[in-house]
Amino acid sequence: MSHHLLLPLVILAISPIPGAFQNSALSSTQEEPEDLDCGRPEPSARIMGGSDARPGSWPWQVSLHQSGSHICGGSLVAPSWVLSAAHCFVTNGTLEPAAAWSVLLGAHSQAAAPDGAHVRAVAAILVPRDYSGVDRGADLALLRLASPARLGPAVRPVCLPRASHRFAHGTTCWATGWGDVQEADPLPLPWVLQEVELRLLGEAACQCLYSRPGPFNLTFQLLPGMLCAGYPEGRRDTCQGDSGGPLVCEEDGRWFQAGVTSFGFGCGRRNRPGIFTAVAPYEAWIREQVIGSEPGPAFPTQSWEPQSGAWEPTDQNCSIALPECGKAPRPGAWPWEAQVMVPGSRPCHGALVSESWVLAPASCFLDPINSDGPPRDLDTWRVLLPSRPRAELVARLVPHDNASWDDASDLALLQLRAPVNLSTAPRPVCLPHPEHYFLPGSRCRLARWGRGEPAPGPNAQLEAELLGGWWCHCLYGRQGASVPPPGDPPRALCPAYQEEEEAGGCWNYSHRSLLCQEEGTWFLAGISDFSSGCLRPRVFHPLQTHGPWISHVTRGAYLEDQLTWDWGSEGEETDTQTCPPHTEHGACGLRPEPAVVGVLWPWLAEVHVAGDRVCTGILVAPGWVLAATHCVLRPGSTTVPYIEVYLGRAGASPLPQGHQVSRVVTSIRLPRHLGLRPPLALLELNSRVEPSPSALPICLHPGGIPLGASCWVLGWKDPRDRVPVAAAVSILMPRLCHCLYQGILPPGTLCVLYSEGQEDRCEVTSAPPLLCQTEGGSWVLMGMAVRGSQELFAAIGPEEAWISQMVEEAHFLPPNGYPHWPPEGSNLCPPEMARASGSPRVALFLLLLTPLIQG
Repeated sequence: MSHHLLLPLVILAISPIPGAFQNSALSSTQEEPEDLDCGRPEPSARIMGGSDARPGSWPWQVSLHQSGSHICGGSLVAPSWVLSAAHCFVTNGTLEPAAAWSVLLGAHSQAAAPDGAHVRAVAAILVPRDYSGVDRGADLALLRLASPARLGPAVRPVCLPRASHRFAHGTTCWATGWGDVQEADPLPLPWVLQEVELRLLGEAACQCLYSRPGPFNLTFQLLPGMLCAGYPEGRRDTCQGDSGGPLVCEEDGRWFQAGVTSFGFGCGRRNRPGIFTAVAPYEAWIREQVIGSEPGPAFPTQSWEPQSGAWEPTDQNCSIALPECGKAPRPGAWPWEAQVMVPGSRPCHGALVSESWVLAPASCFLDPINSDGPPRDLDTWRVLLPSRPRAELVARLVPHDNASWDDASDLALLQLRAPVNLSTAPRPVCLPHPEHYFLPGSRCRLARWGRGEPAPGPNAQLEAELLGGWWCHCLYGRQGASVPPPGDPPRALCPAYQEEEEAGGCWNYSHRSLLCQEEGTWFLAGISDFSSGCLRPRVFHPLQTHGPWISHVTRGAYLEDQLTWDWGSEGEETDTQTCPPHTEHGACGLRPEPAVVGVLWPWLAEVHVAGDRVCTGILVAPGWVLAATHCVLRPGSTTVPYIEVYLGRAGASPLPQGHQVSRVVTSIRLPRHLGLRPPLALLELNSRVEPSPSALPICLHPGGIPLGASCWVLGWKDPRDRVPVAAAVSILMPRLCHCLYQGILPPGTLCVLYSEGQEDRCEVTSAPPLLCQTEGGSWVLMGMAVRGSQELFAAIGPEEAWISQMVEEAHFLPPNGYPHWPPEGSNLCPPEMARASGSPRVALFLLLLTPLIQG
């Protein structure tokens, strides 16, 4: 717990529990004593605003231990009784044995026991009969100590409210505990008790905030017996390890326990106040459980009628807190842009992430040759921030522990000697939480990062859309790698640029950061490696995984919740997926499942020939397209027509939207075939195509029929609108194909059979391709349609040597496991089929077809 508290949400759903939890029977009934003094600590000053508590400030605070470690908090309500939360003791619907727990009383630090501190064993744990999970209410527990506590200055009980007690909305109260100081950031040694001031929120105000989408895209229904405390802007809250601890409010010189810390959606997140179990509604239950104890808890009478505070909106008039980071007047005018000036070095660009901290690449400051640690001459360093009249001094440099060997951790934090005023410029950039999922299609920009040279030309603030996780990991990652589902920290972020690479431009020797926008708020989403080539950065290391480290060091960086949750009907699959195999030249034949009509096929090209016809082409390498010769060249013609090729243009596509790519064909290459015009032509493009979801080469098949593959004929049903249509087919065994057309087909020709009921057929004038998807998930090109046929295709396999010679980057898959084509000149026709002729021959062929179809 601290002034800034942020921890991942945990709702502990526990299965229903029959009957009451009770470890031992209680003694006979006895009335409540009237002389128990409660809620009066020793007079002392307190440090305000989420920090270390003074010894003796909260003498009712106890620590509940299991196996010698602090697990939950609690409050002493009588010499023999402690109040805590049920979820601390119930696991999978089972109440843990009392003997497994002990209670530490009078402690201020978990590291050293002061005078008056002592431990008591637990004799019984009691939980309300209707408790079944924190989000269902009744999250309360009473612990009976094996022997009474020793009361003194450091050990005193707190007062409990009667059922009629009303705490005013807006009342300032205090929560205490030894829990985490931030999300996944445990309280450091010496583990001193923390206190934080919280404001009680009325039921309508709290429900109003929780009805808005927030962390994890979850909403929540506040139930009777629950209490809210915190602030719409967040940043002060209880956290993991504070569960069961008290929320106390002062009235007439006494402290009453208004609530028991129960749960939250993260810790201190914006518009997500903490949820407490209200104590007042459980007066009767508490009295019933402690019957026979002397003295028991005290329930003093409330001496005045509370008045609600001013901040109590209705559900229709809810004032939510807005992000305090990530606001820029326009793209490129980044108010968080920081330049770190180190004598003798070029300026290092970074980003302001809080009032006192700047994030920048560690490689700017760490000498890879000198491993003695960070430099010590910080007195000469300066930080320039926008709209600041003077340079800021640097007090401390904190490099990431892995910065020297891990490019993804090339980060350092610089602490300013004096915090800057954020009410005016500069403003900090927002940082993502670990579970943040930047949606495919998010609008992003590149920004300066590190010591790199400025980007060439107008590309300095290049606009991009974010690729989906599948495309990013499979296009640029490792083959067979699993793709993290939304909500899990990604391993990479990939932008799809809206403009193609400019000729002659070079991004050499430059870092870049990736800024992505959600609902008008900019997040620092990722950082790129130090580029050693001219191409723009394609892959960025995500910042999500570094959020906990940044929070731990800064104790105040602006980690902001995800603001956009509209995945839409065309969003990514959320199931775990793996990436298909790559070839030696990288990724090919990638297309996410399922295949849907109208969805973009990234290798499908429109080949516009001389302005009078359009052929189907297939991208087989960044600079080459394969097409049918008869479509791109007229019979008998020797002149090369003017040909334009378009990719990323066919049909509609899901996010990220495909971007059109156009190229001009500079030459047509044909293989040498004796006496026959070759069926396949390679079209050389005037410039390479950057691999992307809009334009990606297909894999090529070296020969044979891929076992276990599903095959399709891909083309256009109507050549005018050119919306892709994929018709499912099966490839016939070679001997049946050649027997059916004996003496007619050249070696290697493929025959297909369309699936039963297949209505969509591709028109034949554009020469559609035959594709198969292998068991590994890769799409491979099998052949191109021969003139005027929907069932016959010129195979790619026999031309493997020629294609590999012409196109060095052709993506041929290894031939392992594929049945090969029959040798030329061999007669594999069954005798009964060879003797057939005319219609009987075809009839016999159809009879033999079913058991001999491959695929």
